[in-house]
Amino acid sequence: MASMQSSSIIFSLLFVSFFLTVAVVLGSSNGDESFRDGGVRKVLGLVDDFDSSSVSNAGGMSSGGDSSSSSSSVSFATSEGSGTGSDDVSWGSLSSAETESITSEQGPGRWSGSSHKTVEFVKYEGLGNDFIMVNNLDSSELKLSADDAIHLCDRHLGVGADGVIFVLRDKENFQMRIYNSDGSEPEMCGNGIRCVAKYLAELEKATAPKSYKVLTGAGYMILELRKDGQVCVDMGVPILNAPDVPTTLAATGEVVKAPLEVDGKTFSVTCVSMGNPHCITFGEQGSEGLDVDALPLEKIGPLFEYHPLFPARVNTEFVQVLTRSHLKMRVWERGAGATQACGTGACAVVVAAVKEGRSERNCVVELPGGPLEIEWRENDNHIYMTGPARKVFQGSAILEE
Repeated sequence: MASMQSSSIIFSLLFVSFFLTVAVVLGSSNGDESFRDGGVRKVLGLVDDFDSSSVSNAGGMSSGGDSSSSSSSVSFATSEGSGTGSDDVSWGSLSSAETESITSEQGPGRWSGSSHKTVEFVKYEGLGNDFIMVNNLDSSELKLSADDAIHLCDRHLGVGADGVIFVLRDKENFQMRIYNSDGSEPEMCGNGIRCVAKYLAELEKATAPKSYKVLTGAGYMILELRKDGQVCVDMGVPILNAPDVPTTLAATGEVVKAPLEVDGKTFSVTCVSMGNPHCITFGEQGSEGLDVDALPLEKIGPLFEYHPLFPARVNTEFVQVLTRSHLKMRVWERGAGATQACGTGACAVVVAAVKEGRSERNCVVELPGGPLEIEWRENDNHIYMTGPARKVFQGSAILEE
């Protein structure tokens, strides 16, 4: 009896399989997608259609679809690139019904019961300091909110980045605005502005050498794209007057080797603004210096950032002097935390090192993400930062409205 039951079950399964195969073949040959879409997809749980007509090549970023179709779609794309030339983009398209089905099958989540919008972006990095670049040239209003930036920068639920950078027009020049990963808006970002230079060159299909004038919250910056792929930025004149940094460590004048109590220890600090505030320390007062690799950055960084003597909060650089032309630093960035690199921070470090008599004016500053060349010129008092920037990938991200 058991043998007969087993044979019956096997026969039934074979019959059902044969029936489904025949139905799919006949449905496809007659142009009838209804059975395959409504039946096989539900049985097998597959979303297997690729609509090649939804591919658009406009800038490699469009999320197009078949204009004759009345159904909405969510498009997605990713593409690796080196920042030079065009990149192949792999596209897919899901109908809104399919998207809802997938969402409901995954259970309640961030997108459940809400409407969505998509944003096209390009991901760039400068020494591991990574940014989501948004083309905002067609509008003076930012295309994303601070909350959108927080979601996009989330490394588990979003694209993942240290910040979102918007590139806008400024008459015949350009403007850069940035949201940190916590949604705050800093005045300036050194690694970010090198990424802006590479991004603008990509948008314009320009080749090096090429210069751009870009407005930031710290004023205009001149960016030079060099033939060797490096970007040199004229970062302007450092600000040393305490109220302009800002810090209340002094009523006026420079703050150099000032004592600062943090976590029960007295650090010697120098304060510099590169359009955004920096507190630089080479160690505790009376110490021989820092071993930056041994520093508990996640613990001590926030204590500096939110110290009451810095009314606008502060970026903090912890510095180890290797030679008079080679400095090593780690950074806790205001609004972003521990990052791989900070361009304005590297500039501020050289200013502080010169002020404290620890280095020359031309230094290599070694960061966790790699080295930057920093020069504080005597003839014009400007600081020049030179370093790399690289395109990583591009795509479209879904955001909750």
